[in-house]
Amino acid sequence: MLPAAQPTPPAGGASPPLGRLLEHTADAVQAVRGGQSLTDVLARCPPDLRPGVQALSFHTLRWLGSATEARALLAPKLPPPAVDALLVTALALLWPTGAGQDPPPYAEHTLVDQAVSAARVRTPAAASFINAVLRRFLRERDSLVPAAQRSALGAYNHPLWWVERVKRDWPQHWQALLAGANRRPPMTLRVNARRGTGEAYVHGLAALGRAATLAEDPPGTRLGAGQTVVLAQPCPVHQLPGFAEGEVSVQDAAAQRAAALLLQPAEGDTGAPWQRPRARVLDACAAPGGKTAHLLELADLDLLALDSDPLRLARVQDNLNRLRLQAELKAGDGRFPKGWWDGRPFDAILLDAPCTASGIVRRHPDVRWLRRQDDIQALARIQAELLDALWPLLVPGGRLLYATCSIFPAEGRQQIDAFLQRLPPGAAVLEPQAPGHLLPLPDNASGAIANRPAALQDGFFYALLRKSSGP
Repeated sequence: MLPAAQPTPPAGGASPPLGRLLEHTADAVQAVRGGQSLTDVLARCPPDLRPGVQALSFHTLRWLGSATEARALLAPKLPPPAVDALLVTALALLWPTGAGQDPPPYAEHTLVDQAVSAARVRTPAAASFINAVLRRFLRERDSLVPAAQRSALGAYNHPLWWVERVKRDWPQHWQALLAGANRRPPMTLRVNARRGTGEAYVHGLAALGRAATLAEDPPGTRLGAGQTVVLAQPCPVHQLPGFAEGEVSVQDAAAQRAAALLLQPAEGDTGAPWQRPRARVLDACAAPGGKTAHLLELADLDLLALDSDPLRLARVQDNLNRLRLQAELKAGDGRFPKGWWDGRPFDAILLDAPCTASGIVRRHPDVRWLRRQDDIQALARIQAELLDALWPLLVPGGRLLYATCSIFPAEGRQQIDAFLQRLPPGAAVLEPQAPGHLLPLPDNASGAIANRPAALQDGFFYALLRKSSGP
């Protein structure tokens, strides 16, 4: 996944030249259209260009639907892929954005001039064509923008199937959800509870002239309260005081709820299995390790971090090393415990299941263009298999927290309802403190981000199940 910090485009005229950034951004757009993750594309980008290309790619992918429709109006005959990628990149960067959204990052005539320069390098035969199309867009923008927005793709900057799915699933909120996906997310931090408090970290930032706020905790939060900090302006992680020393991590506010939900006892609850000294806990899909680390920051645990991808598991170890925390790491697929389980049951299980990532599109704008409609069904099947395989590994009285970073009920509420139907009557209790679906809705029409959880969080689903009896 991409880092949570959102890069800021370099100022016009800064080094590296804008033309080079546009070349590589167009390459990234073409690769995403071809099914490649933006993360993988950026990893191949020259290091000196990567921050600028990432910033421009984020902006372009957020407005790719509008730019694609505008290109079709300006040039009905589809150009070759490389030409089209550069065209839609430039059009997206010229697109007039609304209140609360990132403005176009460059002066329009500078952008056109540098796009033509990029074309002379990458697609020289099409340089004059690109120049003509972009200048026509500037001349006719007042009529072209509303014309491009007559389609769902142009209006909402998501594939049509995605728009229809969100409209069906959330009829009261679908437009706000789609609009919110095009807003830059906040950079949210988790202060290590073993090293300090959120309030102290905010004061420390203020002493350095850096503005930040302490986020409001969800109602009833006791474990890990007061540790969520929101920066007024994103920054690279190496500029965060104490990051290298393990004092703070980057983690969305919604994702920070997992550890406390799993470990915090309900009112009047004593002697629960996960409250034992060195309780045995499984993080079943652990990479990249943010929730693993948070669990260990909140309690002394005998924790097994499991992931099916050994390369991603290495990132878990890197995170634990930075935070000076320890856990057992093992490569394995949670659906097939015979390959990794030692037969000792767990007091608590965190299942942060693979999903469409539809709740974090504002943070990963390539997701909407990479997903296909049948991915929902395929991933829901994997989620069900994980639930069925891991539930028997839980001690009686133990807890399983099911989580996805998705807004689709098929991966949330409907998945849990179906799982409970598969269990014997009375085998599980759905604990009420889990919030269910968390929707990334803007605070108000302007998109201003306040310090309350509803405005800060990505889209998530949480269900907390307590094992009472039976298998």
